[in-house]
Amino acid sequence: MRLIKKSILTLVILVVVASLIVLGLDAFLKQNTASRIYSDIGKVPPATTVIVLGASVHSDGKLSPVLQDRMETAIELFQKNKVEQFLVSGDHKTDDYNEVSAMKNYLLSHGIPENRILQDHAGFDTYDSMYRANKLFNITSAIVVTQEFHLPRTIFIAKNLGLDYKGFVADKRSYETSTRSMRREKLANFKALWEVLTDGKPATLKQRLD
Repeated sequence: MRLIKKSILTLVILVVVASLIVLGLDAFLKQNTASRIYSDIGKVPPATTVIVLGASVHSDGKLSPVLQDRMETAIELFQKNKVEQFLVSGDHKTDDYNEVSAMKNYLLSHGIPENRILQDHAGFDTYDSMYRANKLFNITSAIVVTQEFHLPRTIFIAKNLGLDYKGFVADKRSYETSTRSMRREKLANFKALWEVLTDGKPATLKQRLD
């Protein structure tokens, strides 16, 4: 019985310590990037490019609510003359799943000229998208659009890659997956920290064409 109690106590202590580490890293990233993240379109500094990070696309090509809000936010920045062009960066690993073309088509359907749209078909995760935006597209100054819970990690990566990127919040509604996404985000912070500390490289530096 004493051994069982000791084991339970040890487990509780480990869970508490792990939780504190997770919350501590999350707080650090938010504090480290707060000055680069904006929610007021009037206050965000202008940049040449708005980078839109990919998210789920349905089989019929329709954007998920999360991605649609990112696109709408990016279009608003363009209409307010905060940016001059778009870089849509997302997952196109297979022929039957293409976030990038779906994002491009959304922009075209909203009157954005095709010559203002750059496409990164190998933005498989946040680190890859930030790294490739600089190395492949020579974008050193940009506004990155994604949801608020995702921005600290995104801008932390960009900042530590030496990039002068600002973040703009794309939340326009409540999302069904928000709680799960925020939990996953806290764990993804560790991956971002590891990639930054080890000078990680993206999955590829080639450009996949559709």
